[in-house]
Amino acid sequence: MLDVEELEKICKKIIKLNTKMRSARFINSRGHLLAGGMKKGLLSLEDQKQDEMMFMELALRVKMRHEFDNEFGKVQFSISYREKVIVMSFPLSNDDVLLASSEKEVDFSSLAFKILKLVEPLKKNPTKTF
Repeated sequence: MLDVEELEKICKKIIKLNTKMRSARFINSRGHLLAGGMKKGLLSLEDQKQDEMMFMELALRVKMRHEFDNEFGKVQFSISYREKVIVMSFPLSNDDVLLASSEKEVDFSSLAFKILKLVEPLKKNPTKTF
């Protein structure tokens, strides 16, 4: 079981993977923030209330994607290439999820696989739900 401090350390490692990283956050299966946040010196593009809504929507989406696991296999990560930012989500055990974002000027495919390597142990071992 990982505690919040360990999750925070992983978030810091993810932020350091590339200078274009904006955020790394662990969200539990109910859509609540467990650890992480924005890169120091950056402001979120949305307010706190919108963050909460986004986290709940993401948690629901992660659960719904299990619908096709038998046909396609489990989701390793998803990427949304938006007008202002790239958003990546990495489903973990217990339907927890890592949500990471970066500026658009990044090689998101190689970055996503680097992040996947960092969170791979969390896909097998449950994180502590708070």
